[in-house]
Amino acid sequence: MNPESINRRQLFVAAGTLAATSALSANAQTPAPTQPRAAPKPDEGKPLAPKDRVGIAIVGIGAYASQQIIPSFAETKYCRLAGFVTGDAAKGRDFANRFGVAEANVFGYDQMAELANRPDIDAVYIITPNGLHREHTEAAAKAGKHVLCEKPIATSPQDAEAMIKACADAKRLLMMGYRCQYEPYNLRAIEICRSGRLGRLVSMTSEHSRTADPSDPRDTWRLNKKLAGGGSLPDIGIYSLNAMRYLTGEEPTEIQASISSPPGDPRFKEVEATVHFTLRFPSGVLANCQSSYDTADVKRGQVFGTDAILTLDPLSDYYRHNLSVSSKPKGSETPVEEKILIPEKNQFALQLDHFAQCVRTGQTPRSPGEEGLRDVRYIEGIYRAAREGKPVKVNG
Repeated sequence: MNPESINRRQLFVAAGTLAATSALSANAQTPAPTQPRAAPKPDEGKPLAPKDRVGIAIVGIGAYASQQIIPSFAETKYCRLAGFVTGDAAKGRDFANRFGVAEANVFGYDQMAELANRPDIDAVYIITPNGLHREHTEAAAKAGKHVLCEKPIATSPQDAEAMIKACADAKRLLMMGYRCQYEPYNLRAIEICRSGRLGRLVSMTSEHSRTADPSDPRDTWRLNKKLAGGGSLPDIGIYSLNAMRYLTGEEPTEIQASISSPPGDPRFKEVEATVHFTLRFPSGVLANCQSSYDTADVKRGQVFGTDAILTLDPLSDYYRHNLSVSSKPKGSETPVEEKILIPEKNQFALQLDHFAQCVRTGQTPRSPGEEGLRDVRYIEGIYRAAREGKPVKVNG
């Protein structure tokens, strides 16, 4: 699909502020992990000088990019905002002037080949609708740029595989924008789940829901099957799916699912409203999850062990998190809840810096393209299980 045919003003709402600096080079990516990685060690490195930072161009400057990602460059240690790729040239020039980017580094989607002539741009961050990720990733890789791609990686496993191949062939890095995997509360939750503190893990639950609003430009493309690939599942259900994987450190082997949408609701002519799915893991853990575009907001996750219960509520918020562990001491009938307090950090900046360090050193990222491919395969399995009305075996 030609991105120039999409009216970006209708798809996104812009806003944001910033200040930042940097640029640098690259190396080939190393083999991907076979399962979700353990929590990375905190980065204690000092900020790099501007000339040594990794220059990143933003592909798609809608609301998420302008309100969350662009302002976060000011809190990075290793990144420099270096360019914009957009379907709105005037908006691109305005952003360049506002954020200190050379106008020569503003490109249209059909001009991405010209990135090859900009050595001050080392990488791109793709923040366009899901159905455009393959096209933009392949163009960036062909231009010799590393790629950080928003989730989901693509709308099909086939497109995801093509993206991975394009970057591998170009000897360029492909990393997924799984921000929760860089967020401190989620990282502490991973440590707790894998430490044995909860006892043997038995079951998990996670819900991610909100009300889709077709009058909001940010939801317009999300209700379009071709651009989104699906409804609530690939947009917000993927948070639950990915969290169940990284909290257990396991890959699901079986999926059950059901889908529902309110009859006659014009929002859901092309995509689903609500998905319930159960993941079975090799250890016996069952994870019951829900995503919905038709309920009040929730972003929650719980892990039930033989000795204690962990709760992350919210699990995937941008700036606010709550983590607690509840247990019943021996000889007591009263549960005790321990609230775990961690300084909030900018997860967007942490993710950007991890990407930049991988570009600089050639190390494999915590969330490589293969991680995104697995989730898209599981999403395909969830849809198949719902369609067939029976459990399906999966192999991510």
